[in-house]
Amino acid sequence: MASRSRRSAATEVVEEEEEEQGTVRKLRFKQSLVGRPGKPIGVGDLLARLKALCEELRSLEQEEADRESLEPVAKDLAQHSLLQHKDVGVRAWTACCLVDMFRLCAPDAPYTAAQLKEIFTLIIVKIFPLLADPSNPYNAQHLYVLKCLAEVKSIVLLTDIPSTAQLTTNLFRTCFDVLSGPSKAANGEELSKNVEHHMTALLFLLIDEAPSLSSDIVDIIVAQFLWADPISLGSTKGKKNAPVDAKQSTLLRKEAPPAYNMAKNICNACSDKMARSVGIYFSSVIVDFAELGPLSKRSRHRASSAAADSEDDMAKGPSEDDINDANKAHRLLRELWRCAPSVLQDIIPHLQEELGTENVVLRQMATETFGDMIAGIGAAGPPPLPDMNPAAYPSQSLSFPEPRPYNFLTTPTSPNSFSAQYPGAYHSFLQRKNDKSPVIRAAWATGVGRILMTSAGGVGLESDEEQNLLESFAETLIDSDERVRLAAIRAVGHFEFRDIVDKLGRNGGMSEPGSILSNLADRVKDKRSIIHSESMKLLSKIWGVAEGAIADGDERITRLLGAIPSRILETCYVNDLEINVQVDLALYDALLPLGYPPMKPKAATNGNSQVVKDSQTQSSDRAYTEADLDKIRARRQLVLVHSLDERAKKVFFAKQSNQAKGAVFMEHFLKVCEDYNGGVMGKGAKEIKAKLEGLIHYYAKTLPDSSRVVADLWKFADAHDRRNYQLIRFCMAPESEYRKVFRSIKELRKRLEDGQGTSSLLETLTPLVYRVSLLCYNKSHLPAIIEYSRIDDDGGLGSTAHEVLKEISTHHPKVFSSHVKELCKALETDAPTSNAPNSPGAVQDLKACAGFVKKFPAGLPINAKEGRMLSHSLVNYALYGSPPEAAKYAVTIIMNSDNKKEIRAKEILVKSIKNFEYGCSHFLTKLAAISQIVLLAPDECEDDNDEIIGLAVSHVLLKPHAASSEADSEWMNTPDEDMVARKWALRILVNRLRSYPEKEDIEGVARPIYTMLNKLVKEFGESSKKRNTPLAHRNLQRLVASQFLLKLSCTSRLDGLLAPTDFNELALVTHDPHAEVRTGFVTRLLKYLGQNRLPRRFYTILFMCAHEPTTALRERVATWIRARRAFFESRKEVVFEPIFARLLSVLAHHPDFDTDDDEWPQIMSKYILFYLKCVATSDNLPLIYQMAQRVKGVADGITSSEDADQKLYILSDLAQSLIRYWEEQNGWSMQAYPGKLKLPAAIFRPLESHDRAQEIADNIWISEEVVEQLEPLVRSALRTKKRRATDLVERPRKKTRADKGAKKEKVKVERPMKTPKARKKKTDDSDVEEGADKSSPAPESRGPRRKSGRQSMAKSYVEVSSDEEEDAEGGAQEDEQMDDDDKEPASEGDNDVAMAEAEDEVEKEAEVNGDDPEQAIQSEQEEVADEDAELEPEEEQEEQEAASEAESEPSPAKRPSPKQTGKTIRGRGAKKPDPAPASDSPSSSRKTRTSTTSNKASSTGTSKTLTPAKPTKAKAKAKANASPKDAPSSGLRRSGRSRA
Repeated sequence: MASRSRRSAATEVVEEEEEEQGTVRKLRFKQSLVGRPGKPIGVGDLLARLKALCEELRSLEQEEADRESLEPVAKDLAQHSLLQHKDVGVRAWTACCLVDMFRLCAPDAPYTAAQLKEIFTLIIVKIFPLLADPSNPYNAQHLYVLKCLAEVKSIVLLTDIPSTAQLTTNLFRTCFDVLSGPSKAANGEELSKNVEHHMTALLFLLIDEAPSLSSDIVDIIVAQFLWADPISLGSTKGKKNAPVDAKQSTLLRKEAPPAYNMAKNICNACSDKMARSVGIYFSSVIVDFAELGPLSKRSRHRASSAAADSEDDMAKGPSEDDINDANKAHRLLRELWRCAPSVLQDIIPHLQEELGTENVVLRQMATETFGDMIAGIGAAGPPPLPDMNPAAYPSQSLSFPEPRPYNFLTTPTSPNSFSAQYPGAYHSFLQRKNDKSPVIRAAWATGVGRILMTSAGGVGLESDEEQNLLESFAETLIDSDERVRLAAIRAVGHFEFRDIVDKLGRNGGMSEPGSILSNLADRVKDKRSIIHSESMKLLSKIWGVAEGAIADGDERITRLLGAIPSRILETCYVNDLEINVQVDLALYDALLPLGYPPMKPKAATNGNSQVVKDSQTQSSDRAYTEADLDKIRARRQLVLVHSLDERAKKVFFAKQSNQAKGAVFMEHFLKVCEDYNGGVMGKGAKEIKAKLEGLIHYYAKTLPDSSRVVADLWKFADAHDRRNYQLIRFCMAPESEYRKVFRSIKELRKRLEDGQGTSSLLETLTPLVYRVSLLCYNKSHLPAIIEYSRIDDDGGLGSTAHEVLKEISTHHPKVFSSHVKELCKALETDAPTSNAPNSPGAVQDLKACAGFVKKFPAGLPINAKEGRMLSHSLVNYALYGSPPEAAKYAVTIIMNSDNKKEIRAKEILVKSIKNFEYGCSHFLTKLAAISQIVLLAPDECEDDNDEIIGLAVSHVLLKPHAASSEADSEWMNTPDEDMVARKWALRILVNRLRSYPEKEDIEGVARPIYTMLNKLVKEFGESSKKRNTPLAHRNLQRLVASQFLLKLSCTSRLDGLLAPTDFNELALVTHDPHAEVRTGFVTRLLKYLGQNRLPRRFYTILFMCAHEPTTALRERVATWIRARRAFFESRKEVVFEPIFARLLSVLAHHPDFDTDDDEWPQIMSKYILFYLKCVATSDNLPLIYQMAQRVKGVADGITSSEDADQKLYILSDLAQSLIRYWEEQNGWSMQAYPGKLKLPAAIFRPLESHDRAQEIADNIWISEEVVEQLEPLVRSALRTKKRRATDLVERPRKKTRADKGAKKEKVKVERPMKTPKARKKKTDDSDVEEGADKSSPAPESRGPRRKSGRQSMAKSYVEVSSDEEEDAEGGAQEDEQMDDDDKEPASEGDNDVAMAEAEDEVEKEAEVNGDDPEQAIQSEQEEVADEDAELEPEEEQEEQEAASEAESEPSPAKRPSPKQTGKTIRGRGAKKPDPAPASDSPSSSRKTRTSTTSNKASSTGTSKTLTPAKPTKAKAKAKANASPKDAPSSGLRRSGRSRA
């Protein structure tokens, strides 16, 4: 009989009570339980006896039972025939009797060890498994056995039996199996909670009594936490990071299973012992994995051949199973931290050591595990992605966020603060931010994102700690490796909308550089497609949800997230095809979702049903009519446009304006597809197929993966689905309402998805259909937009509505025509009188109508019977409208649409002139009306010309300037009445010139006006002889005068009146001391040049911005020039190269060009280098070099003086040296340019003799000291500015010399040079060989000097109207063509209007070339060098070289210097140079060249020059230290530009 060495306190108490009482009850059961041999007891009798015995035993208490009377029965119960009885009931009742016997005989069981083992085998193997079936007839007996063992603690007897490890393991396994599996009851009855309770107590007793736990038991306990691991339970077989199917998420448990809870309770109850056992268990797994060595390619595949070498086996890393086991172990650690953190006290140090191991896989697992443990995320992973629906109405941002329902699998929970409990491990985790491996940094970014999202598992973070994590997380978004950036973006995607605002918003908004939201927004320009795609989708979805709060005026959300649409649309300036497609998808999938609002329309009860302003806060069960939904949608569109900055707004408007052009192409494509007839054609099959192929290849150039696009569009054409053709036509039709467009797109998608073999066709067609569909400028939206335009108290949407209306009227007049009558009625209602003003929004309505009537003169109902009131109202606007622009637009409408326009114009003119006095009532309106009538109705003004001129000059311009404190300031953002009147007066004079009859001589009329404007420019806006004009007025007058000079030069016959001297003075406006003047002038210049309205000589002025102190303006000009250069290059046009000669001429007359000043080389070189940086490529550099050479073969034609000629030759030599250094630094190799371009005769004149040409060519005009200063300047110009933090991306490692290998010599092959066709040129641009010697004195620049040390980003001056140039588009004079050399043909100009400012306009998606929609006009593209997030400065330069030499041979590894090749750049007629020692520097190569030129060479100005020998270092140093001669006391120069 087994005895117990330990006696429980309860047993001792019982024995003491027995001794005291002395009362003992004997067992009355005397029946036999074991049959005699050959005569077994029947089952029925045996069950009755066992039941009677059990009932009597239950009635006995331990202290009153007579143990001697129990022994016979106890002996019978241990018989093999009972323990192994085949009847379930017998075994159940036997077990009940046995556990009662244990209770009564405690602490010593009346059985031997062998008997106890057999008894517990019965209980564990036969009884406990049946607990899984509550419907079992003996379930009560089974529960009684379990209860007695747990309550009496008889289970501890198992620990005293030798060799029962396996039995104990089976007990644990059986208990967990019973609780983990589903109920086996046929009636579906669930397990009783008592089963879990008693089993937990049972196992706890065993663990507490056992000296140690076997590894099998630890495995069984730990395995229960896999119930929280869907990866292990699913079909992914433990693959690392295997995603869980979202469609199967409903099948996952929502509550913890009993087995999970039992394991959790056991671990927490026996924390000390379990901690040791779990520590040993996980340590063995981790150590075994670490000892397998680093991963290799071989380790990813199981060994399949027994013949592998032993060395290979030794080098073999962990197998896939090893990795899966290690991953499983680390996932279990996450779950243990959530439910039983105390058992990890021994394993955390081991996990911390993993963070420093060289094994990347193990280090990654440790980083991921720590991140999830701190965030309270278990083995099931993070919570599912939040349901952010941008199409929801009311917006999700307006409703109070409901907490997610608790889910034991995914709800983050951390019982303790990890950072407080394990500070060392937490610090080690934070250090992984700077890990050398991007995989680890990516895992760290994910972990930190989850920590922030869950607030450390709900425990919370200290403010300092949270701020540090936010800053570190922001840096991961600009990491150099794409995997880290992508991980950070996806981490943000798990945040709820309110968490983004409340948690990530603490780090700053979109407008704060370096913040999380700002860095996230920068990723939309990332070069990696997956990154810019994910970030754009995420950001657009965030704004789609935030739109409701933004529209409702939530300042915080607007500050944090309001700039998202601007950041997304501005990516179009990168001109990446993938990004452009993503912008289209983001625009119509999230920013303006097609299905927004999601309600179905109901029939309107009356025609006045409209949604109120705060409609999103109304009850969602109201009935919405179609008009209600249209207004909701239109309001969202206005909110979007209102939130855009200027650059992004131009992109949005350009996309909408391109819709009409794209629709023309799409209609032609559909027509050709119909002719193609699925490949079955009759006559003209070859032509039809060629047309279709051309259109398909055009569309392929507008989308990424052109080969796939071509294949998809051919499938579309071969399918020949006429229904699809019609659906696309519905989307483009101006008469289609929005609901029809939406349903057409929806049906088209479904048809494409259901079609066979068209899996990618939907992806290809979707952006194309979006681009041609009327989704924004739809006729359904116009009534709501017009309604919003009448009010301006809804978050500023009124002005935005006017802006949108103007765009619709200009670019989509057919859509606008459907509601133009409604707008006209509004104008009639708001018409002013002499006593009553018009409403503030009327001027924008007039502006929209003016743009409409220019294209559809008959579209306005002004000539109908009901139009008399409108005509009368327009006259009132012209006489009494406010602001003055109202009169301008009213006159434009009348002159374009009224049949009685002559009468109306005369009436307005007479009333405006009559009794006009400066300051009289409506005098500004009268001036504006007169200025427009002078332009559009010159015949009606003929009799009153003298009075009009006198009115403008005497009554306005000659009036003394009004003095005020604001006028004495440097700038007036809003001009006062005095300046507004002077601007309109100047406009009257300018418009009179523009509309002057062509047959009459204009020079006599124009000369006084040009003299006045040139004086204002030259005198810095000073117009008074007393020189007492207020400073702000001077600045405004100079800006207005310079802009009017540009406007006049847009007319070809007026451009010649701007003399070269005046042109040079006009160029110096770019040096004005005030940033507003410079910005306003350059902005207008870019606009006219972009519209091809100015002669090409005006491109020269742009390069005067080289010293522009405002970086944004300088970079804007540079980007614009590069875009235009690429545009002209694509058309094989030579434009910017001949401009170089003009630039040198302007610089020769620059007031800052003083050879006595030691700084002149740096000053002049900066202009030339700015030109080279914007224009020079390996292909056009020879032509630029030739232009620099030819300048040395002519004389200055502006000023006939030796000093002017000498400056020109100095600049020629300076330019040539800089070009040679530019060539050398870029690794290019110039070849002699074979063609010849003429020089403009207006600014150059031929030399008087060949001897003079030879003398000039032989002379060296720059010293060696100057040449030595040039190479550092070139290197500095080529060095791109340092990368901003927001532009950091992965940069490929540069190859070392060893990587590149030996350089191979390559035979140099000359590239054929394209010779441009000669053009006939007039006056200013005629060749010097045919031109006359023209000269005029060069005046000196006077006026205030510019302080260029400022870096302010001041707003550009906006005159009274932002689009005042449009007034001329309605006149016939504005359509005049320029000469071939000065301007593009009119058709090309029309195609280029959308690119008014290449830096500020989006790339055109499709343009129509005349009336032939088959030919696609290549759009202008911008080169955004500063936004390139992929290349180092040197690599960026290599990319530009590769792009410029795409059609030429590859460059050799090292280009030989010009002397090594035996070739130099020479003009025509130059002889081959004599042999001389080779040298890499331009100065040394210049020394070896001879000066032999022919008569022809002297006339063309091509010659070779000699450079003096280099001075010694001492001389150079002395020269550098010498003080400048005659330096002015101040740092300001004559041009107004300050010293560097």
